[in-house]
Parts: sequence; structure tokens; C-alpha cells
Amino acid sequence: MARRAAIGARRRPAASALAAGLAAAVLGGALSTLAALPAWAASALSAWRINSDGVLELRTSPGVPLQAYFEEGTGGRGPRLWIDLPGAPIRPRTVSGGGALREVRIGKPDPSTTRLVLEFLPGTRLDPRQLRLVGTARDRWRMEISGLRSGSLLAVGEGDVDAAPTWTARRSPRLGAAPGFVPSGPPPSAEDLPQVPRGRFRVVIDPGHGGPDPGAVGIGGLRETDVVLDVSLQAARLLQARGVQVLLTRTTEVDVDLPPRVTLANSSGADVFVSVHANALSMERPDVNGIETFYFAGGRSQSLAEAIQQQLMAISPGTPDRGARPGRFFVIRRTVMPSALAEMGFVTGEVDAPRLADPAYRRRLAQALAAGILNYLGAS
Repeated sequence: MARRAAIGARRRPAASALAAGLAAAVLGGALSTLAALPAWAASALSAWRINSDGVLELRTSPGVPLQAYFEEGTGGRGPRLWIDLPGAPIRPRTVSGGGALREVRIGKPDPSTTRLVLEFLPGTRLDPRQLRLVGTARDRWRMEISGLRSGSLLAVGEGDVDAAPTWTARRSPRLGAAPGFVPSGPPPSAEDLPQVPRGRFRVVIDPGHGGPDPGAVGIGGLRETDVVLDVSLQAARLLQARGVQVLLTRTTEVDVDLPPRVTLANSSGADVFVSVHANALSMERPDVNGIETFYFAGGRSQSLAEAIQQQLMAISPGTPDRGARPGRFFVIRRTVMPSALAEMGFVTGEVDAPRLADPAYRRRLAQALAAGILNYLGAS
């Protein structure tokens, strides 16, 4: 039987931390706040490549756990490395390698896992003691495959490993400060949020649009998907810090159709479903601004929408309060638990757009969204 071994996976501190002599944190000992991905969720693997010198690089969803393994070659088979990530790939596939690398496979060993396999030619000698998968950022990983001669591989990969992090705010130079709005105060903290019984509640957060569907595009090219994913990821972490289990319909820039979003919510046993969006109108109407939160039916969904709307308005002085209102959006019409759809402002609005492009304001939106959900859960 071929010998298998787990490969260490750790996070590398930022350059400033290294200069200060801080030790790297072991990933396996850290809590990943987004580890509880739904079984059907899109893969956490966004891009990968291996260069001719045997350096493997990955871009993933931020904050996810990875597990890496090595298996020695046996018989007519060469050694293999594989890495498991949360979420399942949409399309299992094989990519031909070159030189000592026979092929790369992206597969689905179970419905909730992506497996990236590097299979080498028979006779290739690798030293598993020198193999370490190192996290260089919240969404970046690197492994130097020891034992390969320089130039013994052909470079191969998929996707853009060097893409900007999906949670980084994109601010256009055309966007200035909104009238009457001055960012102030420290970044949001879970310490400021309402408390609920830990481990009692489950929430599904649905960042709208994604991947090839950016949603609305507004002033200065501000994209709805960038706003809502950033806010949703932060809100999820805040809720989890308060002991709420959170499932997200997506954690990176992928396109998820509406029915699977509803299926996730309805099969999860969640207490609450919240879909997160940003509004838009014609670029010729920058005068139209405001925040609104929709519910399909009255009762508990209306209470949820009102709780969220109240908190969003509390951190948004000067923008119109469009209220908690009935709506027939698919994701709140088809979900079976109390559901709401929040429109956090207009990417085409002269007041809202500069705020939505501001990382500090997005942090406050995330805290407001989490506070509204927690207020509803506490009252229920």
C-alpha cells in the first residue's frame, strides 16, 4: 500500500509581523468563521497555478480551511499531492501537465468538497517532510514542491491567482464624500452587538448576484456584487462571533442561480434568511437614493425586515428611509422561514454610492445588518 501523509498547513504573518518576529499561526488551531459551507456550495477554490520551478499557488475564498496530503508512488503510478477545500466544483475536470507533472485533476470526493490533485510521473522523487502549504494572505496559499529540478515542469493553471481580494472595497477616484456623511468611530466589533443564546440560531445570508452577473453597476463603475459580498462576509463573521451558525449561498465571485439559493435555505433548518443587495436606477438620476428592506408576507418576515431597516437607517443619516415594504422577489417568496431582502442604497445615487464604495461604511453596514438580525432573533 502506498504511504500517505498529511501535509502541514499554516498561515504566514504579514511582512510587518514577520519583521517583528511573530510566529506563524497553525491553521488547524484557528476557527474558520466561514467553514460551514452548504454541501452544494460553489468551490472555495477560485484559481490555481504551478510554475516551472514547482511552486504551487492557490487563490481561495477568504478564511477557509485547507487540508493537504501526500501519497508515495507505487507500481506504475507516480507520487500524488492533493488539497481538499470546502464546496464542490461545478465541473470536475483534468488538466494535462508537462515535464515531471503528469496531470492536475479537480474533482469532488464528496458533495461538500473540492479536491485538487497533482499527479507526477512514475519515478519522480518528492520529500514530504519539506512540503508545507503556507497561507500568505486570507485568500492566498503557496507550496514549494521540494525535490524537483528547476525548470522540470511546464507552467499550468486556471483562473487569475493575482486577482484583487473579493472583500477589498473598490473605490473610484470619481467618488467623493457624500453630503452630510463623515466616517467616524472605530471599526465595528461583535462586542457592540445584541446577545442571543449561543448555538441556538441558524441564519442563511444570501449575497446577491456574483461571478459573471455583477448586478447593478453605478457611479464610477461601483459594482453591486463587490458591495454585497463584502458586507455579507463581514456580517457572517459578526453573527458567528455571537454564537449564531451562518450559512452563505456564496463566499466568492461565483454565479449561483436563484433556485439553489432557496433550496439551501429551505433544507438547512435556518431560522432566518436574509438576501443582501444594492439598488440602482438610471445614471441620469443620481438624485434617487435610499435604503429599503423587503418582505413577502406580513408577520415574522415583516418584523425581520423592520428590524434590519431600522438598524441600516441608524448608520445612514441623510439618505431617504424607503421603509420595510412588501415585495415579490423569488428568494423571499419561496423560502419557508422568515425572510427579508435588504437594498442597502443606490450605486447610482449621489449620496449612497460614495458610502457604498467606502470600506469603513461597509463595516458599519455589516454591523447594522448583524444587529438587525440579532434584534429579531432576540425578540423571537
